[in-house]
Amino acid sequence: MIIEIRAKNCYAFEDDITFSMKADMRNKKFGANVHKENNFNVLKTVGIYGPNNAGKTCLIKCIRAIRNVLLNKKNGLMPNIFTDSDVCELGVTFMASGRKFSYDFKYDAEKEEYIYESFSEIFKDQYNNEKEVCWLKKDTVSEIYECIDESVQNMISVVSKNNLLCYVVDTSKFEYINEMKQILVGFAEKIDIINMNNIPMQHTIELMKNKNQLQQKVVEFIKNADLYMDNFEYVDMDKIQLKTGEGDEKPDEKVLDIPENIMDQIRLVSTYKGVHVPSMMFDSTGTKKIAAIASYVIEALEQGRILVVDELDSSIHFKLTRAIVAMFNNELNTSAQMIFTVHDINLMDCKRMFRKEQIWFVHKDEEGVYVYSLADFTAQQGVRDTTDVMEKYRKGALGALPDPELINSLLSIKSGVKGDDADAK
Repeated sequence: MIIEIRAKNCYAFEDDITFSMKADMRNKKFGANVHKENNFNVLKTVGIYGPNNAGKTCLIKCIRAIRNVLLNKKNGLMPNIFTDSDVCELGVTFMASGRKFSYDFKYDAEKEEYIYESFSEIFKDQYNNEKEVCWLKKDTVSEIYECIDESVQNMISVVSKNNLLCYVVDTSKFEYINEMKQILVGFAEKIDIINMNNIPMQHTIELMKNKNQLQQKVVEFIKNADLYMDNFEYVDMDKIQLKTGEGDEKPDEKVLDIPENIMDQIRLVSTYKGVHVPSMMFDSTGTKKIAAIASYVIEALEQGRILVVDELDSSIHFKLTRAIVAMFNNELNTSAQMIFTVHDINLMDCKRMFRKEQIWFVHKDEEGVYVYSLADFTAQQGVRDTTDVMEKYRKGALGALPDPELINSLLSIKSGVKGDDADAK
């Protein structure tokens, strides 16, 4: 589970930002929303609000970059365009197998080099006192090299900087570095990142091909989301009855219009009142998006994965988004986690659904981009557990709210039209 994300000079973030999923246990409300293990308390879900182009997606990009770096993939990192530095700084604190770890790195995007990395384990006693034990520290700028494997320490300064240390040495020969790699890779492999505006159906298709318990749970999820649907299945082509010309149709959503996947998608069949129809051509955009995200949600809950969703509420009814979040907040969920960006303020509900620290905002102004939690607002500032947070947000008291002056655009357009008419006369 992710506990904290740190970033500096990455994408839209110029200064240090910290996104935390630590639970404030002074607050006893909605205890089921917290994963408790070995004295560590981590939130199961967090929703991120903010206007368009403020930086919500950039926070998702930071998580993706961390995952890709740990999996030895192309990181896609870009420094902030308003700084002179080429060095991107990212860090993550996470839980794995009941243990807490912290990993940070600095990447020089110009030289394509990892100039800094550190990995440590964090222990907590019964009194909540934390102790950090360093496993690795590689600082090529300050020339500081530390490693719990002493035989590795002497070679750190001479190995290549174009990748993480665990990918440029034979880790099988070093006990702790090998374990560090397994921990980092195991954590990164559990992260799924999807954008609801561009969500592929392929993941659900692959899962639907296998007749098993997981597949049946995905089907039930989709059926429960669409009140009018009798069944959803992946069938053989000879069971599909298409009228002439229907096989040439393509879905409206570009993400589904992929030639090599068209036949697979046609074999996804929805049943309404006993009539079988290809989901790709007959189902609504919302139903298709529910079908696409269903496999990710079920797998996350079944396998204890971390699901990161950009624009969760895109084309989906607010009751369904609430239901999806509620599945992760449920006490039956003991290992899965979801982070999502959203615009729908119906989810901003601290009376029936969320703890204050589960609601986050991204705000942008001329000075920079800010990432902060609803928990940062105190009772003295008028934000309590009983406060109507939705109304506070509507009024702009919490920031991270667009202030569009669209009426000016309309007046400008109308003015232009009148002017053109006058010129024509």
